[in-house]
Amino acid sequence: MLGVKPSSFPMEQNHKLSTTSGDHLDDASKYRRLIGGFLYLTITRLDIMYFIHILSYFMQDPHQGHWEAALRILHYLKSSPKQAILLAPHKLLDLHVYCDSDWASCPVTRRPITGYLVKLGNAPVSWKTKKQVTTSRFSVEAKYRLMANASSEIVWIRNLVMSLGLHVLSTHLYCENQATLHIANNPIFHERNEHIEIDCYIWMHPYS
Repeated sequence: MLGVKPSSFPMEQNHKLSTTSGDHLDDASKYRRLIGGFLYLTITRLDIMYFIHILSYFMQDPHQGHWEAALRILHYLKSSPKQAILLAPHKLLDLHVYCDSDWASCPVTRRPITGYLVKLGNAPVSWKTKKQVTTSRFSVEAKYRLMANASSEIVWIRNLVMSLGLHVLSTHLYCENQATLHIANNPIFHERNEHIEIDCYIWMHPYS
């Protein structure tokens, strides 16, 4: 693969990868070895984490379409071999957490795929992308569950920083859905979202 043409993006934006994407691979072990190598690479290459998450779903029974999508990531890596995460020093220890979800985006289970990024100062210190364990009935519900997971990560990181003798000045959680923000700020649950109260609502005392 050293002579392949570079690609400016790792995967098609509106991909339709499923359990029936093309013919079965004759040697499924080569697909598993390639995805295993990608998993180590995601430690420093945050930009491919979401795509490796998608391809890892098909490791048990890979098809030709999955193999071609994995090779496309190699094309992308050749175009940016020196790209990596920069851990820059910063005097102000503020937490900035960005989260978003893609509602019902998994073509197999229709579960939302969500992710968040935590930055301490200017340095990214924690990130995660995964498929939610339940199928959300509304996009607001999917984003609300994501904010609850991100809030748990915030509490853990703040406690970790405090145990190191440091102090987090402020915490900011960003979500682009206004309806989700209104629900998070409203302690009274209404008919459309009362079924997620027990599952998601996290009291952030003393960090709220």
